[in-house]
Amino acid sequence: MEPSRYDVCNGDADGLCAVMQWRLDNPQPATLVTGLKREIELVERVPAKAGDEVLVCDVSLLRNRAALERVLAAGASVRWFDHHAAGEVPVHPRLEVHVDQSAGVCTSLLVDHHVGGRWRRWALVGAYGDNLSAVADPLARAMGLTDVERARLRALGEAVNYNAYGETPADVHIAPAALYARLARHADPLVCADAEPVVAELLALRDADLARAAAVAPRWSTDHGVVVVLPDAAWSRRVQGSFANRIASHEPARAHAVLRPDARGDYVVSVRAPLHAPAGAHALCRPFGGAGRAAAAGIDRLSPVRVDEFVRAFEAQRWSASAS
Repeated sequence: MEPSRYDVCNGDADGLCAVMQWRLDNPQPATLVTGLKREIELVERVPAKAGDEVLVCDVSLLRNRAALERVLAAGASVRWFDHHAAGEVPVHPRLEVHVDQSAGVCTSLLVDHHVGGRWRRWALVGAYGDNLSAVADPLARAMGLTDVERARLRALGEAVNYNAYGETPADVHIAPAALYARLARHADPLVCADAEPVVAELLALRDADLARAAAVAPRWSTDHGVVVVLPDAAWSRRVQGSFANRIASHEPARAHAVLRPDARGDYVVSVRAPLHAPAGAHALCRPFGGAGRAAAAGIDRLSPVRVDEFVRAFEAQRWSASAS
């Protein structure tokens, strides 16, 4: 049996754009393994065998360690790019790991560095989708992109990122794997934004959902932070991440937490550290069973009895400019 290739990634903008760059630089057929934003344990879906090649992008090694060890034991080779918590990284001759948890880094930028910036426009789409405009804008200007072009790349990144949020495939406009197939038709994301009607559809749907979210009064608000609790609805499940990014961008001196109830009666939480002090989100979420990065983290299941405790911890959190 011939060896197979698998591209494993988060279904958000950062994950999909990281794989886009890799496959533009290495145009070989591969099976895409992806899912919604909070589907993290994706490596376990890879039916690896000896000789297979597995690319993993924007997926926590810490959350996939057992599956990684199984894939390596089966005889496959693994190349891993990520900016989330990795834990202790295994040492193996068939494992190559590129992990950087710095606040101004995303997976698309890690892949961009590895491939020499040859597909940087797609890296910018991933960075904009990951709410890293402060990093993406200077890179775009250095490339000579106009303000209009930068705005179009940002809109595309935000549209792709928005589409990754939901509890079930029925919540989102298009499955992330199907969206990737449309993006992959185009080496230039500016051409993609014009040629693929799904981009305008996603932006229109996102804008409508953002307007609904913006109408929800904060549960708690001070000069240092804001906590918003959205209702349980398909639109809130779609827009939670985009809304957290939007309010974080609009008020960079304040931290933000966006909660919404899930089907089990628990809460899903998205946390954004202040853009002016982008470290501390993962430290806040970890005691509540959450994970993520210094600038942006989340909690998949927060019991209702711990919501007040979380708000108190959020209020007491001391944000910093460094993850160290």
